[in-house]
Amino acid sequence: MARIALLPGDGIGKEVLVEGRRVLERVGELFGRELHFIPARIGWDAIDATGTALPEETVRICRESDAIFFGAVGDPARDATLAPRERPEPVALLGLRKGLYANLRPAILNPALLELCPLRPELVADGIDILIVRELTGGLYYGSPKGPQEIGGVAGAVDTMVYTVPEIERIARVGFAAARKRRNRLCSVDKANILACSQLWRSVVTRIGQEEFPDVALSHMYVDNCAMQLIRNPGEFDVIVTENTFGDILSDEASMLSGSLGMLPSACLGEGEVTPFFEPIHGSAPDIAGKGIANPIATILTAAMLLRHALEAHAEAAAIERAVEETLKAGHRTADIAGRGGAAISTSAMGDQVLARLRV
Repeated sequence: MARIALLPGDGIGKEVLVEGRRVLERVGELFGRELHFIPARIGWDAIDATGTALPEETVRICRESDAIFFGAVGDPARDATLAPRERPEPVALLGLRKGLYANLRPAILNPALLELCPLRPELVADGIDILIVRELTGGLYYGSPKGPQEIGGVAGAVDTMVYTVPEIERIARVGFAAARKRRNRLCSVDKANILACSQLWRSVVTRIGQEEFPDVALSHMYVDNCAMQLIRNPGEFDVIVTENTFGDILSDEASMLSGSLGMLPSACLGEGEVTPFFEPIHGSAPDIAGKGIANPIATILTAAMLLRHALEAHAEAAAIERAVEETLKAGHRTADIAGRGGAAISTSAMGDQVLARLRV
């Protein structure tokens, strides 16, 4: 039996996670896999109930689970009531992601949604299927010294980019292994013409490729050029591996190629005792919360990633992805992907359509 911590959180997280759970339960029935869901509070939902965004009970449940299935946290209208470091995003997300060093972000343009991509049709005619592997625990976000400092007698601030060889080696291996399972091409993104960390990054990634993955075609690209090429020629990319800050920016840029944030899943993975963390990337979207119009596809595809990466349930994951593709091909749309004047169905109705197409 697999234990799954279920953390709906705030905003549309509560609505879309219902659909994700329904899909997982149906897959469990079809494939004879026993899944046990343990609900827990997080975010403003937890603050209102317990006074903290990440209660100890939630931490315990997550530690004792095989995977964390997460909805969303955050409510900008309430942010002013808390100090920045006490808000749900840093407390809950960073707390649960501790030790999870690899962030996997697929950016896929479904053929049925080509008209929603902001790029010219000829640039995406063959579709888009990119996986961005982002290092998640190092770099500028975590380096020390950090914070406000007096610099040369005037007020200033410092952020420090730090990477070690083992940190780069482990994320490089994730990138190479992912490319080996796809189209065997890995693009490592850095700023090696300027940054010492990037120079180390490039040398380590090159060595790992030569010694451990000689069958994977490795290329290197500066981050500014990568940002341009994602718009100019997205089809040239298979897997991208990069450090924390660059990965944060590039994955958000690539997400727009799919036509909607409501289509994109993600996974945060680590090693050892840490529990893998799976979430749709769209956030809490409080402006549409409670209206029943949120797109659950990102959460449903996140469920597929949970099955594949946490439980090694590859056939079950493929069944979900196939059901989503068939649902979109049949023309079913939530408001975010309906296009101008297109007919839209509700969050639960989209879940129903995916459920109807699930099969062994």
